[in-house]
Amino acid sequence: MIDQLHNIKIGILGGGQLGRMLVKAGSDYGLSIKAMDPDENAPIKKYIQDFTKGNITDYNQVLAFGKDCDILTIEIENVNTKALMALEKQGVKVFPQPHVIELIKDKSLQKQFYNSNNIPTAPFSITHSKSEVMAFAKKLPFVNKLAREGYDGRGVQIIRTKADLEKAFDTLGIIEDLIPFEKEVSVIVARNTAGEVRVFPAVELVFHPVHNLVEYLFAPAEISDEIKQNAKNIAIDVIEKLEMVGLLAVEMFVTNNGDILVNEVAPRPHNSGHQTIEANITSQYEQHLRAILGMPLGATDALIPSAMVNLLGEEGYTGPAIYQGLEQVMKEPGVHVHLYGKTETRPFRKMGHVTITNGNTEELKRKANFVKNTLKVIA
Repeated sequence: MIDQLHNIKIGILGGGQLGRMLVKAGSDYGLSIKAMDPDENAPIKKYIQDFTKGNITDYNQVLAFGKDCDILTIEIENVNTKALMALEKQGVKVFPQPHVIELIKDKSLQKQFYNSNNIPTAPFSITHSKSEVMAFAKKLPFVNKLAREGYDGRGVQIIRTKADLEKAFDTLGIIEDLIPFEKEVSVIVARNTAGEVRVFPAVELVFHPVHNLVEYLFAPAEISDEIKQNAKNIAIDVIEKLEMVGLLAVEMFVTNNGDILVNEVAPRPHNSGHQTIEANITSQYEQHLRAILGMPLGATDALIPSAMVNLLGEEGYTGPAIYQGLEQVMKEPGVHVHLYGKTETRPFRKMGHVTITNGNTEELKRKANFVKNTLKVIA
């Protein structure tokens, strides 16, 4: 199949920045790629000739979009998996597999999977209503998560006091023990159709203190070799037990005593792998395509230490985007700016990212902070 790449038609459900970067990676192989997204101005649209404005959660629209594809993939989990299952029965290859997407997009199923497969994770309980969450008052403080449709920090909140219980989610969700952790890391792992597995080095995540979004990351993570190996082994264990084909980002807590707990996973290219475009032998986007096409997986070694800063819309600004400080940032050696082509900004919307590469860790951190404090997305 891979000796006729130009004849393979790939469909992507979702047209955001992840899909955009996936298409850019696919251009090196001359792939024919189409996409569907509900936003007629989706970031992916400028990079493909075949774009469909459509609802990726609608059974009939997904079915119609995917029927002429050889391979169908995703850049967001919130898709109609029943339509994907029907397409699979019609002979369309769907990666990651529909049942895997169905499991991962529901955090209650995801957590049960970890327990059933001896994958370390924080203790949890499944809740179905606000009153059920409130019944756990004696366990305060804890984390309350929506089971479905939470993303980019939405659908996750810390319940610290009895007064906070009033904001508990009144639908299917989970409560988790609030884990005292030293670091949060991410490991991206890929598995192709032949079962070959490759792992990217662990990266260290730094989150916004209020909005639960990754503000920036450092690669490699500053953790011991033992913890790096344990994190790698856990990521491999998760993708192999899922028997998943594609790319999987595994976010993990490193606790104060050195234990590793899986927080959650994403079955697609991920925010914690943007820096691989400049800093690794193979980018996460090329690796995802290699995996779903059944190609040999690429080497994942880091070429140079790196950092990645998310460009988020500034609080208090909504409207046509203005990139304040862009010229100053671009003067810095080793700084690579990626803007997603979103014309409208709003508070904390992901508008782009900046990768910084530098062999000196302290200089890398200095430049990351310079970018974070200088480049602002306003209106």
